[in-house]
Amino acid sequence: MFERLPVLFQSAMYALRGGFLIRPLVIAVVLGVAGAVLSSLEESAPGIGTWIPNILFPSHEDPGVAQMILASIATSIMTVVSIVFAILLMTLTLASTQFSPRILISFVRDRTTQWTLGIFLGTFSYCMAALPAARALPHPFVPVATVTGAMVLALICVGWLVYFINHISQSISVNHIVDRIARETELVIDELMPYPRGPFTLPDRGEAEPATDGTILNRRSGYIRYIDIKHLVDLAKAYRICLYLERRVGQFVPAGVPLARVSKMERVPADHAFHLAAAFDIGPTRTMQQDVEFGIIQIVDIALRAMSPAVNDPSTAISCVDQLSRIMIAWAGRMPPPAHYYAPPHVLRLFVPWMTFDGLLDTAFEQIRHYAAADAAVSLRLIRAFGDIAGTTEHADLRTQLLERGRRVANGCAGHLPADDLTKLQQRLAALEGIVGGEK
Repeated sequence: MFERLPVLFQSAMYALRGGFLIRPLVIAVVLGVAGAVLSSLEESAPGIGTWIPNILFPSHEDPGVAQMILASIATSIMTVVSIVFAILLMTLTLASTQFSPRILISFVRDRTTQWTLGIFLGTFSYCMAALPAARALPHPFVPVATVTGAMVLALICVGWLVYFINHISQSISVNHIVDRIARETELVIDELMPYPRGPFTLPDRGEAEPATDGTILNRRSGYIRYIDIKHLVDLAKAYRICLYLERRVGQFVPAGVPLARVSKMERVPADHAFHLAAAFDIGPTRTMQQDVEFGIIQIVDIALRAMSPAVNDPSTAISCVDQLSRIMIAWAGRMPPPAHYYAPPHVLRLFVPWMTFDGLLDTAFEQIRHYAAADAAVSLRLIRAFGDIAGTTEHADLRTQLLERGRRVANGCAGHLPADDLTKLQQRLAALEGIVGGEK
């Protein structure tokens, strides 16, 4: 169990950053504690509530009025919470049906939704924590300031409900959804590839594949969501071995399939081999901890559904292509994560297969290109996207890959589009060739 603590901690931090359960719970607990503490302070110092004007709280002596106000607010808030949950579930259902079930994770991580649930649950907790303080026996006591705070929270909830409904109506817009996914993907790129790619960035130095004589088997079927690189390097250095990972982040690994091959397996104690497997976080669904491809797949799913005959919405597909080009520009502008890790220098300890630029291009555009062969608007936007990406990089190999993609789009449309549209595609392709040739 202890050997999995680094990976478990990383997964927990990722879940906390999402915060769908944690953030509302923390807000509810904080407001509940505030209600209990404020009522207790007011009881120990009765003069605290004297500054409250009578127009806000006319009865400073009747605890029944305070009890009624607190109970009414708590009851009505829980009714509204049920409405909020109904609106949220309806939104998730519509988004899953209309766009893609994979985008639900972005709705779950939406902070406005989390704050909405937290404020409403927190107001309920505040009222329930303050309610016992308003009593008639053994001596009458009215927590005036605490009840006034509950009334203020109730007004905040009313305004927040209006804001939440407006936010939900905007969040189901496809442009908003795709933009949010693209922003989250860019954050993953920032974490995974923090250094900019210079014009003369040296490639990761190649190494001959190490001779291996053992394997580390996977113990749980699922997707690789996170790999603790530092932990693997430290273990490889401690055991004086070299690890060659068989699967990359985002790939599915059945139980019993090798996760990694090991050189000099005899140096790893038999009862310590599971320490190496513990550096992999494996679960039933993909996440965006280290998986840039997963963000791209979500946008591609939306584009493919928009281009289906049942929907026939090329404008949405075009928006998706725009956002995909934005992600690829961010990737092309960063130094790729290293595949080879050394400890000490010149001693190879770990090989990690990362997704390449060409592989991301396949994921981002190849399916869209295939289904857009008979759609001139989407095909034109694809070639323009390649031109936008090529115009932001000075690396000839990346530009060459983009030019090849543009030619593939134009060739795929031949025989599916009228002559006028093919002429526009050729003109757009010529512009791409100019961009690529002009920067060589």
